[in-house]
Amino acid sequence: MAHDLSHPPSAACLSESMRDLGYSLETAIADLIDNSISAGADTIEIVCDVVGERPVVAILDNGRGMTDEELINAMRHGTGNPRLLRSPQDLGRFGLGLKTASFSQCRSLTVVSTRDGAVSGAEWSLDRIGASNDWILSILDDADIQALPYTERLGTRGTAVIWRQLDRLMEDEAGDRRDEIVYEKLEAVGRHLSLVFHRFLSGEVTGHTKVSLTINGHPIAAFDPFCRKNPATQVLPEDIVRIGEAEVRLNPYVLPHHSRLSATEYAYYQDRSDFISNQGAYVYRNGRLMAWGDWFRLVPKGEATKLARVQIDFPNSLDEAWTIDIKKSRARPPHAVRERLRQIIDTITDRSVAVHRGRGQRLFQESQAPLWERYADHGGIRFAINGQHPLIASLLTRLSPANAELLRVLLDSIAASLPVEMIYSDYSTRPREINQKSMDPSQTLERLKGLRQVLFGDGPGDPSAFLQIVRSTRIFDGQIELAKKFISENFR
Repeated sequence: MAHDLSHPPSAACLSESMRDLGYSLETAIADLIDNSISAGADTIEIVCDVVGERPVVAILDNGRGMTDEELINAMRHGTGNPRLLRSPQDLGRFGLGLKTASFSQCRSLTVVSTRDGAVSGAEWSLDRIGASNDWILSILDDADIQALPYTERLGTRGTAVIWRQLDRLMEDEAGDRRDEIVYEKLEAVGRHLSLVFHRFLSGEVTGHTKVSLTINGHPIAAFDPFCRKNPATQVLPEDIVRIGEAEVRLNPYVLPHHSRLSATEYAYYQDRSDFISNQGAYVYRNGRLMAWGDWFRLVPKGEATKLARVQIDFPNSLDEAWTIDIKKSRARPPHAVRERLRQIIDTITDRSVAVHRGRGQRLFQESQAPLWERYADHGGIRFAINGQHPLIASLLTRLSPANAELLRVLLDSIAASLPVEMIYSDYSTRPREINQKSMDPSQTLERLKGLRQVLFGDGPGDPSAFLQIVRSTRIFDGQIELAKKFISENFR
């Protein structure tokens, strides 16, 4: 007959294994900020000091703080059942984030908290756990707390999380190389937090005050991934999917063409890869961004959806249905949400394509005789030079039949050798770096004179037709005012 045996895990082995759950510095710090926001903090400071002999990272907040008993409970691995109902403002789930996130970056975790002026402190040391093979938690006295860095910044309420023995932050480097590594990581932390907590930083989360967040005294500004302040962003109607008594809200957006983004907005996307990588659903739980840049295998990422985004909001009561992981970096929508998202993607794909191609459509409308033509027939899609363009037609009339045929062969060869793949690659990843215009004003005037001579010879010419042809060639883009001045001076 079977009998019961209490068989706890090895503290030494488990504590070391839990360091490698996949946290980066930015996701680890974000997990701690969740705790600060859940505690009602509206001011959060991140301090990273690696200059001294004992490098330290500290996260300080002005939340409600903890009593002795609450602090000891918070230091326990697994402080609550993830299946139990929690406050709608709670950003945690497993009760592991403080410990697992911290140990992914350091070997010594200290927490000091004040409530109504009463101070409590406790510390985990992986070295001590390993030596004793037991979960030995150090409870700090007043002298221990006073000797800790940055705790003097706490007021009558608040919490400080202090990381020491930062064995992974500097990657065993020293000097300038160490400083460079830390700087790069802090830059990544700032970018990550500006996105993940952008709705808290902008004060738009119901039930929470606006949050102020700094890294070494530098404020972190909110970045809205949907560019809602840009007037060219399209906001589509909201959809609501009900799962039991809870609501999941889906808000589709179509971003502007890159030419209508501000320099800051464009730099943000380029800094975080490109439009294709950033497209997809942005999943928020209680206002906190959990996962983004994914269509959940409903459609592949591509040009057709590159400007499409869907904001999805769900409450923490649906954590189980969304299979939220410990790091809060993965979320899979329930079936009902996936099906509704599939329908939304069809709608926003058409809008995204229209915006992406809108610039090209306008070019065709500017001239009744574009230089390039697009054909879509049974042979597929191809691009060809328009042989009826006035510039080409004028040249053909001046050439002998043999030379005219050579010109047609040349134009067909140019069209057939159009480097479509290269253009696609460059335009997808670095659209603003593409620049086909390299003429200075003197070159522009010479080409305008040559174009006039080709089209009209020594005759009077048609200024309206000439301007339309100038626009269609695209080589005078950005210098249209100079072209208009040339026309006013040379067409009488």
